[in-house]
Amino acid sequence: MTKYHAVRDQILDRLDTMAAGEQLPPERDLAQSLGVSRMTLRRAIDELVVRGAVRRRHGAGVFALGPKLSQGLMASSFSEDMRARGLRPGARTLTFEVGPVGARTGRRLKVAASDDVVQITRLRLADDEPMAVEELHVPAALVPGLVAADLEDRSFYELLGERYGIVLARAVQTAEPTVVDAQEARDLDVPVHTPALQFERTSWGRHGEVIEFVRSVYRGDRYKIRTELSVPGSQEEDR
Repeated sequence: MTKYHAVRDQILDRLDTMAAGEQLPPERDLAQSLGVSRMTLRRAIDELVVRGAVRRRHGAGVFALGPKLSQGLMASSFSEDMRARGLRPGARTLTFEVGPVGARTGRRLKVAASDDVVQITRLRLADDEPMAVEELHVPAALVPGLVAADLEDRSFYELLGERYGIVLARAVQTAEPTVVDAQEARDLDVPVHTPALQFERTSWGRHGEVIEFVRSVYRGDRYKIRTELSVPGSQEEDR
């Protein structure tokens, strides 16, 4: 193990006892307490920044980010996920438009190219920290009267059920690695080309109608995918 790897692991041990947003000691003090040069310390912290364990704020210092939020492979809303973790979910509407969509999105929604679709871009927050940019597409005929303010700090799925009586029956979602573009970087407060996770989801209602097509970009430094795997032939699987 190289010296900077040893330093990195010592900092990780320290981060385990720190709360999200708590500041590490100044660089000079931290290097002295770890018995390494400031250059070695910077290299270790650079790696932790890339891994999403800490955030460096120029002129302010280095701050703990806390553990990554895990995304289970199940049909649940962002708001439900955050509440289950004891975090306060939030949503800020960035754009709201109604009109025809491109051929690709039209095929996903099973609508004609001339049909109106509500197209919404939202910034998803957890305890006021940006987590994801969500592009939501819904056939306008399903949500008459929907306006941008309806989606501020509110779960879209809860709104569908309460106002329109729409309940999702199933969904298909894909996940793949990506990097954020310039606009996404500004919205998420991260550098351009920061690694991210891209999710695309199509959801259907109880009668087989397509309800939504969503493309979401989650910060790679704050999110990870969690799966539960069964072993073939195990007693648990048999039950």
